[in-house]
This record gives sequence, structure tokens and C-alpha cells, in this order.
Amino acid sequence: MRSFILSISLFFSVIATAQNSVGELLNQYNNKSIPYISVSTLETIRDTILLLDAREKKEYQVSHLQNAVHVGYNHFKIKSFTQQYKSKDTHIVVYCSLGIRSEDISEQLKKAGYTNVYNLYGGIFEWKNKGFPVVNYEEKLTDTVHVYSKKWSKWLHNGTKIYSN
Repeated sequence: MRSFILSISLFFSVIATAQNSVGELLNQYNNKSIPYISVSTLETIRDTILLLDAREKKEYQVSHLQNAVHVGYNHFKIKSFTQQYKSKDTHIVVYCSLGIRSEDISEQLKKAGYTNVYNLYGGIFEWKNKGFPVVNYEEKLTDTVHVYSKKWSKWLHNGTKIYSN
């Protein structure tokens, strides 16, 4: 009986400590097929890359990184993208809320032949948590960030959380 109680205690302590960091979260959901880029590195090179927002339109309208192109997630069309962005060696950084959906979109880009695709580590949440600016649908600075759901909202520590618009 004692070993059973210890096993249950260990199980719940593992559950409780799971996802204590963005790194643990990304390790759980991502397969690391796309290299990460940090928010600080992105800040220094963002004028030289194509920045893609892989969140849904309502999330993008609340706030996004300045000059990001909205491509979405559920309705992303690789064929339309490749027709618009023909150069396969373009440096591309894809982001979403945390870096999970953006890995999926990045994988599609890589499969289509794009050779310089990166996933923003921690997504727009990490960007905002580090104090970098975001803009709204009018391209004006804002403090709000769409957090997708209560489950994911715990990862945004800096800014006003919006759940829908």
C-alpha cells in the first residue's frame, strides 16, 4: 500500500511540475524539426526577414509583431504562399502564441522547399514578456495580446490578456 501511495504521489508531482517553463511546454508539443530563434535575435534582424504570424485572424487583429504577414493556421494555403513568395532562400521567421502552431506552418514551408525557416521561441507571448512592442489591426502600439484560451494564458506575464474580440 505504501508503494502505491508513493507511486501516486510521484505521478501527481510529475503532473504538477510538467510545463513549468516554456521550454518544457515546447518539448512536449514540438518535435524540433525547425530551428528556434530567440526574441532578442529576432529584434536585431527583423528588418531583414519575412515575418509570418501563424495565429488566427482574430488573434492577429488584437495584436501582432509589426510588419508581420498574417498567414493563419487553420486556413493556411501553402500553394498560395509559394505563388506569392517564390524565393526559396528567403529568411522566414514564423510565430504564433507560444511556438507550437508556428512549428506546423514552418514544417509545411520546409517541405515546400524553403531553406531558411525559423520558429520564434515562445512566440508573441515571449516577445511581449521580454518587453518588445506589438501593434493592433490599425498598426498602433498596444498592450493587449490575444491569449487564445485560459489554458495558454498563464504563459503571458506582460501585457493585457484578451480572450476574444
